[in-house]
Parts: sequence; structure tokens; C-alpha cells
Amino acid sequence: MANLVALAKADGHIDEREMNFIVAVGKKNGVRADDVRNLVAHAHDRTMLVPDNDSERFDQIFDLVDMMLADGVVDDNEMDFCIDMAEKLGFRKAIVGVLVRKISLGVKDGLPRERIKEESQSFLNYNEGLGPH
Repeated sequence: MANLVALAKADGHIDEREMNFIVAVGKKNGVRADDVRNLVAHAHDRTMLVPDNDSERFDQIFDLVDMMLADGVVDDNEMDFCIDMAEKLGFRKAIVGVLVRKISLGVKDGLPRERIKEESQSFLNYNEGLGPH
């Protein structure tokens, strides 16, 4: 959740569609709307948490890209943020741009998350066992 909020704020503001998306993600994960809004209001107090397994790392970057697309406008700062986050999550620098674009196109095409994940496996080699750099 904190990572989604950081992405939403990357362009300097959170618009209504982005806020609704963050609230929806929160509800899906058992967080009340008021608690989500509180998290957004205090996002500057949060640090990013890095998942410790490959599937969760993919899910994190998927959620970030999905958030980027929520307002229908792909801001350069948001795209840069997604790419930076993918690197921080432990993806090889050489593939982060391709990964973000692959997820972005899959989301725009309405493909389910698991299908995008499966299709991405062929070129995704996480920094296996090394953790994020």
C-alpha cells in the first residue's frame, strides 16, 4: 500500500481515480477506507518495504504499474518511478523497462495478472538469491 501511495504522489498530487484505486486495493486487503486515507495523508512518514520472494516482487511492480495507469495518463515521473521501483525490488536493470512496458500493455489489454506474470517469466530473472541491490 505504501508503495502505491508513493507512486500516486510521484506526479505531485493524487487525483480522485488514483485515490479510489488505492482505497480499492486497501479494501481488497482488509484495510478500511479511512485507514487508507490516513496512510495517504502520512505517506511521507513511511519507508518502502521490499518483498522477500519473487512472486511478491512481481505483484508489487504489477500494482505500481496498474496504479500508474489508473488515471489514464502515463506521466514521465510515474514511469521513471516504476522503473526505479522495479530495480529496488531486485529486478535486473537491463529488463526493468521491458518489464514495466509488458505489464502496462497487458493491463491495457485487460489480461489477468497471472497471465502477464506467466508471460513475463521467460525474460525475468530476478537477482536470484542475491536480494535487491
